[in-house]
Amino acid sequence: MSLKTLDNSLELLKYFTEKNTAWGVRELAKEMNMSHSIVYRILSTFEKHGFLIQNPDTKKYELGLKFWEYGQLVQEKFRLLDLIHPIMERISEETGESIFLTRLDGMEGVCADIAESSQMIKYAVSVGTRTPLYAGASNKTIMAYLPKEKQEAIIQEGLNPMTDKTIVDADKLVSELAEIREKGWCFSVGEYSESVFALTVPLFNWKKEIIASLAMAGPEYRVNDMDVPEMLKILQRECSEIQNYFDRYRITHI
Repeated sequence: MSLKTLDNSLELLKYFTEKNTAWGVRELAKEMNMSHSIVYRILSTFEKHGFLIQNPDTKKYELGLKFWEYGQLVQEKFRLLDLIHPIMERISEETGESIFLTRLDGMEGVCADIAESSQMIKYAVSVGTRTPLYAGASNKTIMAYLPKEKQEAIIQEGLNPMTDKTIVDADKLVSELAEIREKGWCFSVGEYSESVFALTVPLFNWKKEIIASLAMAGPEYRVNDMDVPEMLKILQRECSEIQNYFDRYRITHI
């Protein structure tokens, strides 16, 4: 398919609106100022793949079930985020720290949602913030579950320090990633932001591929080694509920 054909095909779909839900070949060709034969080929192709159906009585084309299926996927995705946020709020209230949902996007982590701590002093970033996958617990947890070739590609891009505690030695990073994957969680202090701790667990899509991480983060002075096991228990308990949503709705990405 040429780019011109693709462009025409996508443009054609825009004519199916709430006001005009069905089109005949000739009337649509006239509306679009396009060749009747081209419009017919496009409509037939969409019909073949289930995106359009032809009404047997009127012979006009209408939107097909494929669009309904995709619409359901989008709807469930946004509903899913609505379901996740109360869980994050619950963790924040129980622990007193901010909770972050970080999603995988290429070779970066992107902050997808935040449940902020109610405490005066707290760690805060903005939704949409992009961060390198090698720096900090929320990112390293995602990187740990990526295929080896993707890990190597990230390392080849360069390991630039965010702080003086960022791991920039490739061998040391690979070793730590293997440890994270074996444990199933990660704890770091000051690797991405000075004097900030983060405790993180992974989230997988229904195909068991890594797509995100859930992190608890706050000022370093508010946590010690004795706190970590209890905080981890809370995070893992609530994370299992989120994972159930991912599996139930067959989520592939956030």
